[in-house]
Amino acid sequence: MATSSAFSLRSPQASMSSQPIQVAAELEEDRYSRLRLIPWWDQDKIHSTRVLVIGAGALGNEILKNLALLGFLHIVVVDLDQIEVTNLSRAILFSSDSIGQYKATVVADAYRKLLPEAIVTPIAANILHSLGLGVFLWSDLILAGLDNREARLFINRAAWKSNRPWIDGAIEGINGVARVFLPGQPPCYECTLGATDWALLEKRMSCNLLLHEADTAGKVPTTPTISSIIAGIQTQEALKLVHHLPTLAGQGVVFEGLHHTSYKVDYTESPDCLSHYTFDRIVSLEQKSSELTLADLLALAKEDLNTIEAVLEFSREIIHKLICPNCHAEETVFAPVGSLTYHQGRCNVCTTPRIVQTLSGFHGQEDLATLKLDQLGLPLYDLYTARSTEDGREDELAYLIAGDAPAILGPNAPPEAA
Repeated sequence: MATSSAFSLRSPQASMSSQPIQVAAELEEDRYSRLRLIPWWDQDKIHSTRVLVIGAGALGNEILKNLALLGFLHIVVVDLDQIEVTNLSRAILFSSDSIGQYKATVVADAYRKLLPEAIVTPIAANILHSLGLGVFLWSDLILAGLDNREARLFINRAAWKSNRPWIDGAIEGINGVARVFLPGQPPCYECTLGATDWALLEKRMSCNLLLHEADTAGKVPTTPTISSIIAGIQTQEALKLVHHLPTLAGQGVVFEGLHHTSYKVDYTESPDCLSHYTFDRIVSLEQKSSELTLADLLALAKEDLNTIEAVLEFSREIIHKLICPNCHAEETVFAPVGSLTYHQGRCNVCTTPRIVQTLSGFHGQEDLATLKLDQLGLPLYDLYTARSTEDGREDELAYLIAGDAPAILGPNAPPEAA
């Protein structure tokens, strides 16, 4: 499997000037008959498009409801949280019986009730730590309904790496914004971040890479009306992407609900943006993470890159050890950076804050060579980047651990991975 630098969905291109589809009078009507009356509508494209929905709260509920009504048959939905009573005033797919259950599981069940033939995979996970980049590669497009910058930044970088478009939505009160970002076509989400945004992002992490406990004092006020509006725009932009129609690429629509002074905003590319990177070559491996060691993968990389010197880079930085500067006690961890709290970083012996030792890749260290990929604290169905380190060589490729797909995607796993 390989990616190219130019994004395109798998279906052939349609144009705004497409001729109206002629519907025979004797043709028996089905649930999509009225939609097919739209000149450029192609229900087969919709049926075959694979959609990754990240966030199953107020926006996610409306996005999923719209996708089901439109006939999107292949859905993966990711959300970490469980349903609380306060969600019931803003989420059409939840009920009082849902309280305490994972949002992803509940909305997946609700989606199947709306569209029984759909294949929906729920993933109850933190995308920053537990979602492999293979899930992004599986998708044709990504829709996000999130409430924090850190998750959006991760999606943006993952979407660029995997060459996938994503559609962002944000709401507060009776106001909201929807925007579209295409890989290889800046500006992207990271380009829109200013000094205040970066300060807020950095505030969540302590100086030793451990997460400060969440501040639950502030809750973002939202309404079901604004979530319907913004999710409607997001889903409509998804339809336009599927049909190769003009979209809000690199732009946003701001909906101001009080006085209806709504407007479109054009974002500006940042020349120093770190998100602007797409894998040129991806090799799909049939093995599972439990079947490959770091040494195995590095040896394969040297062979594929035709080099005697190579390194592997991980999809995210991991905590290798916690070392106490006071009593010198060490603890081997293997967990993504940000997944441990500041409290967990204290020494179990003397309670002193410990030094965090991290890993971002593998270059042949003997103490790591025999570790299986599923022992590293990295998610399953992930990507590993291999680079040649010989002088004058800049070759690289990425390995997708495709054997993990059935465990993560279930019935949505590609046939070749089943």
